[in-house]
Amino acid sequence: MTTEDSATNRAVGDAADWEERVAAAWAAFEAAPQTDAADFRARIDALVAELPADSPVGPFERACAWDSTGHSDKAVPLYRQALALGLDGYRGRRAKIQLSSSLRNIGQPEEGVKLLSPELVGVSDELDDAVRATLALCLASLGREREGLSLVLGALAPHLPRYQRSMANYARLLVEPDA
Repeated sequence: MTTEDSATNRAVGDAADWEERVAAAWAAFEAAPQTDAADFRARIDALVAELPADSPVGPFERACAWDSTGHSDKAVPLYRQALALGLDGYRGRRAKIQLSSSLRNIGQPEEGVKLLSPELVGVSDELDDAVRATLALCLASLGREREGLSLVLGALAPHLPRYQRSMANYARLLVEPDA
């Protein structure tokens, strides 16, 4: 094994260890809702401090911590920073969902709609329903409840044991009544 291979293996191992420690911090926070918010954010900040300064994961994790402790206003610029630094893939999609939700919370649902609408036709994964639910909330905040309900029914339909086709049709008819 070359020195470069050893360094690569160590970096990969360190990344896996870091991910495990972040997951443990979140699990502890979620298991104990009475956890002090500032202490939790400090724990996340300490983990983020281990990352390179230009890592998009750092601002994303910090945004999540602010968001989860009731501070959407502080989360928004961090989500934006993470995306601007190139956060993509699964975390990038999560960032778009969470940023849209936070934008809605601070009175900017139209930005949430603009951010999430392209996700309806993008990569499909386990976050599809979260995209639709968050987009539906943004639409409802804009007075577009029928569109939001259509999205939610469309997301729900495949999970029903029966009436899948009917619910999918009802969802479509909410926004296309002449169809």
